[in-house]
Amino acid sequence: MTEVPLPVRTERLVLRRFTPDDLDDLHAYQGLPEVARFLYRPPLTREQCVQSLARRAAGTAWAEDDDDLVVAVCPIGEERVVGEVVLKLASARARQAEIGWVFHPAYGGRGYATEAASATASLAFADLGVHRLFARLDVLNTGSVRVCERLGMRREAHLVENDLDGGRWGSEYVYAALAREWKAGRAQ
Repeated sequence: MTEVPLPVRTERLVLRRFTPDDLDDLHAYQGLPEVARFLYRPPLTREQCVQSLARRAAGTAWAEDDDDLVVAVCPIGEERVVGEVVLKLASARARQAEIGWVFHPAYGGRGYATEAASATASLAFADLGVHRLFARLDVLNTGSVRVCERLGMRREAHLVENDLDGGRWGSEYVYAALAREWKAGRAQ
């Protein structure tokens, strides 16, 4: 079992584990149709958020495929959760992890997603031993495309109509970075 060093502080944010007290904040963005549309699922109900929150607060060992770490993102000095960053261990053997983020649209355009994703990526590479970190995102999600590019990730794939979202075929981009690339990019 790998111990995850939380909380993590950035210039403007605190990344911490979710607690049961975060239910209202979690549902405030996970229940929005405009958030769910890029996640290929319907908005979450309050009850689904209760279940999700219990799992998030418990955490996983970060040792086997599909273990994940979901961190709450809070502005420094505030208890409210404005979004989350997810790390999922896609392959323990190959030390590959997927990163993703979901933020309340009211907090968009402030650089929070980039700042939180950068801190989480650094944690993945430095503390969790990840070799390759990748992100999969809907090609229409231009905000997340910009986050990946700001992080210095390279676009590795364009998957055309690879998922069905209601009646719409969705296409995805895959962005990635290797640990050595991340380290070199941070040294510059």
